[in-house]
Amino acid sequence: MAGSENSSPRVLRISQLDAFELDDALELLVWSRFARCFQNFKPGLLTRVEPELKALLQLLVWRFTVYSRSATVGQTLLNIRYHNTLIAGQKYRSLSRKQKLWFALLTVGEKWLKERSHSFFLGHSGLQKARHALALFSSAAKVASLLNFMLFLQSGMFPTLTERMLGVRPVFVQDRGAREINFRYMNRELLWHGFAEFLIFLLPLINVWKLKSRVSGFFSGSDRAGRESESGGRSECAICSEWPVMPHAIGCSHVFCYYCVKSRTTADVFFTCPRCGFEVDAVRPVKFQIELTEMQQT
Repeated sequence: MAGSENSSPRVLRISQLDAFELDDALELLVWSRFARCFQNFKPGLLTRVEPELKALLQLLVWRFTVYSRSATVGQTLLNIRYHNTLIAGQKYRSLSRKQKLWFALLTVGEKWLKERSHSFFLGHSGLQKARHALALFSSAAKVASLLNFMLFLQSGMFPTLTERMLGVRPVFVQDRGAREINFRYMNRELLWHGFAEFLIFLLPLINVWKLKSRVSGFFSGSDRAGRESESGGRSECAICSEWPVMPHAIGCSHVFCYYCVKSRTTADVFFTCPRCGFEVDAVRPVKFQIELTEMQQT
């Protein structure tokens, strides 16, 4: 058995755990699709037999995965399968029929018993001893699973008690040499993820509003200066360059839409006018000043 283990490369711990995550996702997907077929029926129709139906669907998946190919769905997607370590030798050995049946009993049967035991003992008050014994056994199994998982983190083998009891471990379907990949793509993805995290950390430290105002003022400064000389700088908003809606001023000769200047001053306490660089003093309405100017012109 030691020779067999050394002949084939170990499957990474993360790959073994990913296989379990894929299997759980498949079970949820199959059950959700099955339950959707009864969504127009009477509510609660499947509640009484839900554990049995879930076990039946899990057995159906087990029949066409572990029983026929010695690999779960998640392992098949990751190009791995179970290897029987109880039989010594350098060659790959698939699971025996007895191991496959015990695998179904220890996985599907355990899930069914966990879901059904609560409703079973709920209606029988005379089975308190059996209920306490089952709870004690469940607690012991959880402790054993925790210890087994710690051993798995150390050795990289047998992530579950079921695999350790049955003597099975995942191996690659093909030789590791045939599965070597180019890591340039992974390095590029890691580089982009690191750059994105750097931007997420850096952007909140940059005053985007002020930077945008400075840049827009730099590229359109001459054009705005000509229009301001003609209209006195009060015929358009200094931010959006449109006719000022509910015009307000910050202390300089320019006017702003109320929502433009309010949003900018809320986002930036040290907001400055994008036209002249005047720092905000106080936001004041200029409605009466405009009306007074129009009366003087007429």
